[in-house]
Amino acid sequence: MSKPVVREPLRRNSRSNRARILATARQELGRNPDVTLEEIARAAGVVRRTLFGHFPGRAALLEALAEEASEALRGAVERMPDAEEAPERAFARFILSIWPVGDRYRLLLALARQDLGMDRVSEILTPARDEVTAILDRGQRTGVFHDQLPASVLSAALEALTLSLLESVNTGTWEDDGTRTAVATLVAAGVSDQAATSIVEGVASEMRAESFDG
Repeated sequence: MSKPVVREPLRRNSRSNRARILATARQELGRNPDVTLEEIARAAGVVRRTLFGHFPGRAALLEALAEEASEALRGAVERMPDAEEAPERAFARFILSIWPVGDRYRLLLALARQDLGMDRVSEILTPARDEVTAILDRGQRTGVFHDQLPASVLSAALEALTLSLLESVNTGTWEDDGTRTAVATLVAAGVSDQAATSIVEGVASEMRAESFDG
């Protein structure tokens, strides 16, 4: 007996449901880390059975979100140019690159202790953290960034600043497309306000042109 043919519209519908559930889960978990799967299903406009068909439990849903965040952050790191770019420009480029995936980044840390575990979150964030630390180290050695703190400690401090600004945007108390955060973090790293603004404007313009050409 021949196997039944799975119609492409059904596959597309399944993929659409899965993507909608994940997007809704990011949003709802960002508002309330204790939100139930039933509440997520309702917000996503699907029945409970549909959600459980894709994610049999909370752990499976959170792991899917973690993998989604991991892929997004890896993509941002992989798009970074080689180490020949000036460190201040490379740092601005990094902040502007990860800003579009900032909601995933912030959610990961919010769920770290309660659900995913710090080891899993560290595994996901290590490539991004290593990239930033390397950029800051280069900048400290060339005198672009201040060296009052070791590069790894400065990296952690700037990560906390970025997350705080992401949260301010998320709560509606501040507006930013990533450029203001890039300027703020460069200033915190030791670049003058005027120079930081000029650097970010230049890098942002280049990235827009690259995106348009691509």
